[in-house]
Amino acid sequence: MLWMKWKMVMDSVCGRRRRMPCSLWFLLLFAAGGLVLFIHQRDLSEMVQQHGPGVKLGSALRQSRETLSTPDRDRPKLDEASMFSSPIPPMQFPHFEESRQAATTGSREQDIVSLHVSKRQRKLLKTSPFINHTINNVSSSSSSSSPSSLSSVSSSSSAITSFSPSILGARRQLMKEICAKYKSSISRTVTRHHVKHLYVEDKYKLLYCQVPKAGCSNWKRTLMVLAGQAPNAQSIKHDTVHYGHHLKTLDSFGRQGIMHRLKTYTKVIFVREPLERMVSAYRDKFENPNNYYHSLFGKPIISKYRSNPSRAALKTGSGVTFKEFVQYLLDVHRPVGMDIHWEQVNQLCNPCLIEYDFIGKFENMEEESNFVLRLTGAPPNITLPSFKDRNPTDTRTSMQITQKYFSQVSMLERQRVYDFYYMDYLMFNYSKPFKDLY
Repeated sequence: MLWMKWKMVMDSVCGRRRRMPCSLWFLLLFAAGGLVLFIHQRDLSEMVQQHGPGVKLGSALRQSRETLSTPDRDRPKLDEASMFSSPIPPMQFPHFEESRQAATTGSREQDIVSLHVSKRQRKLLKTSPFINHTINNVSSSSSSSSPSSLSSVSSSSSAITSFSPSILGARRQLMKEICAKYKSSISRTVTRHHVKHLYVEDKYKLLYCQVPKAGCSNWKRTLMVLAGQAPNAQSIKHDTVHYGHHLKTLDSFGRQGIMHRLKTYTKVIFVREPLERMVSAYRDKFENPNNYYHSLFGKPIISKYRSNPSRAALKTGSGVTFKEFVQYLLDVHRPVGMDIHWEQVNQLCNPCLIEYDFIGKFENMEEESNFVLRLTGAPPNITLPSFKDRNPTDTRTSMQITQKYFSQVSMLERQRVYDFYYMDYLMFNYSKPFKDLY
């Protein structure tokens, strides 16, 4: 009997359930879902409170992006407010930078400047400061008070009162460190192209890499005297030095001859403050009569960078301004190629591939050239001449003259020219030539 009554009750309940409307079932399911969501939200709130007051739910998502973008899992969490004080430039945070640029007003040129600065700052974060060796033992000179004035140049580009082997060793060590840091991936195979600017003097086993506008002409004269081709350097004319083909370059030898001389000869290079050298080249080739450079370089430079050029200027190529020359130098689509007179020294002489025994400075040419000549066993009466054979009436280019020329261009152009020669500044330990450079 009990079993029969229980069966009747169950049949009654099941029948009612089958007759229950669908809307009631929907309400029950909705209520169950809301209960689950409420419990989950409460758990999230308790978790945020455990992390500390003032933390928003969005910060957890942002922190996970930062964790993916850096291998350091202990990196502190950043929010948008802390980015302003972060040592990492805003370009490291592209979404934040885009919103910031959208909120600012200004010309496109200003935006380009900001972008360039940010990229440069990010690059500098990865580089070490200049390495100061025993070369830097001379007090710097006073500088001008104008914002674009030249800063005091390090003693490596000033006159050194006493040159010693310790200075030579410091320069070579610096070169090795810079090459190891920035040029470690280059090929170690020496080709004829790498040695085409090295002049050979076999009698005293000397290899000299020519760097135009850094005492190059007088060094070639001295090599000719060492080889017995002239009694003294003063008697050798400029055209004889450069176009007489009296000196051999290392690329004229066979592979075995090249490698033998690189291993056994004294390898010498003389360098100069990069921007000063560049201004010296401009003055020599464009401000004075020079049919070759005016025709080959002047015509295309004036045609591309001067608005409404005269027919005479287009015909002769004369009168290239310093600003036009800078525009040409910085243009990745130059109308005419580079020239040895303003090419970077690290491209001319390949110091990361060829280990030079002597790195000399133009700023202390007399003392250092005599040092290296005695080092190679040259007779005491043979010294490097100091006369200026081309345009002798022109004042020799100095840092003050360099300052005057760079006052004709914008701050951005000055910065870009410095960037162009940046590796030379590092390798040869020259200080920044302007205060407003970064």
